[in-house]
Amino acid sequence: MSGMRLTFWGAVRTVTGSMHELEVDGRRYLLDCGLYQGRRQEARERNLKLPFEARAVDAVVLSHAHIDHSGNLPSLVRNGFEGPIYATHATVDLCQAMLRDSAHIHEKDAEYLNKRARRRRAVLGEEATGEVEPLYTLEEVERTLPMFSAVGYRAPFELGEGLSCEAFDAGHLLGSTALVFHRRCNQGELRLAFSGDVGRPELPILRDPQPLPPVEYLILESTYGDRLHKQEEMVLAKLERIVNRTAARGGKLIVPAFAVGRTQQLVLLLHQLAESRRIADIPVFVDSPLAVDVTEIYRRHTECFDEETNRYLWDGADPFGFRRLRYVRDVAESKALNDLRGPFVVISASGMCEVGRILHHLKNTIGDPRNTVLITGFQAQNTLGRKLVDRLPEVPIFGEPMRLRAEVETLNELSAHADQAGLLRWLKPMAHALKRVFLVHGETLQAQALAARIREVYGVETVIPGRGEGFELS
Repeated sequence: MSGMRLTFWGAVRTVTGSMHELEVDGRRYLLDCGLYQGRRQEARERNLKLPFEARAVDAVVLSHAHIDHSGNLPSLVRNGFEGPIYATHATVDLCQAMLRDSAHIHEKDAEYLNKRARRRRAVLGEEATGEVEPLYTLEEVERTLPMFSAVGYRAPFELGEGLSCEAFDAGHLLGSTALVFHRRCNQGELRLAFSGDVGRPELPILRDPQPLPPVEYLILESTYGDRLHKQEEMVLAKLERIVNRTAARGGKLIVPAFAVGRTQQLVLLLHQLAESRRIADIPVFVDSPLAVDVTEIYRRHTECFDEETNRYLWDGADPFGFRRLRYVRDVAESKALNDLRGPFVVISASGMCEVGRILHHLKNTIGDPRNTVLITGFQAQNTLGRKLVDRLPEVPIFGEPMRLRAEVETLNELSAHADQAGLLRWLKPMAHALKRVFLVHGETLQAQALAARIREVYGVETVIPGRGEGFELS
């Protein structure tokens, strides 16, 4: 029968830049179009220069709104893409906010770097060089947003003749999906699943991941393919200790956190700790215009909430608000936090410390041993977040070396990614029908560990593709 061809362009042997090309009967579809994050120059090259002809792509199907899955859509459009972008209703709403915010950050970072370069040239008498251009602009985002087409969970939609797609709740982020593609023709049928990012059962806010029907091929994330998470009860206790230890020193607790998903989880946990008086009575600031917008979007999409979070709403309470919590949108108010004496907590984006307001907070706090930097999620190789986790004695911020004297703590237990055991459980209902599993969205060691377990437990052929590698599915 006429089959499918898969080519892997991003999030292969790394956790960033998710992008996979599916070709069926001469039509091309992108599964995600994520921003690649890492070394500044390498990331810029990868994001600017797409490895395929954008005009040849017929449609994009998004698994969810995280920037490493959706953030390079404006570059795709600028390069000539004109098709629809399919995503759930919540993902469409999140992308409206996130892509605008991403463009704003790219524009502001370019402005900051150019201003610094001009000052340097004036002091050192260097010759002028070309100005840094933003990766994309707000104008390019506004051209992208009308191309979104909202779809519902468990509501199959047609992508092309004989090819449909169905979205299942992945339990990873508001609106996140695992996708099942169903190819039908006279010779038979073929099914391919794309996990997106698989969530964890019993995480705060969201419903648990839904099981998928049997499929022949599976693209599976492997972010935590080599480890097991600790239980959530331990997360509250650990967060309590970190807040109280920092407060006792009179320090500032700086928390880089993804504005979408992780910030809302942290706010809910701090709400619980404050409500039960388990942490010091100190201010908590969410310093991210995007997080403010996203929290409003969360409030609109209660259909994605689990029963525990909905209970707040039934009781007339706000799960994302409490007495000492303050959301910061204004730039001047954000800058004023740098002059405020501790103790207090600042949650700010980006989660991997690559762009945004978090860089200014880190620049002003990591030199003081009274302060704590709390890393709450996976940090890709070569990001500033990874350098902080590795506790390098000196780290670059805005290109300048800074001494790291602050305490660095991690709270990986909050991860919205399933661990090895969770991925194996999620895969189980599909295992008897599977011909092959492709592992993506994981660094090499994590993917190798998960591949070995899948072969051992289910006897399914499992491969770890390289960038640009293609496979025929039949």
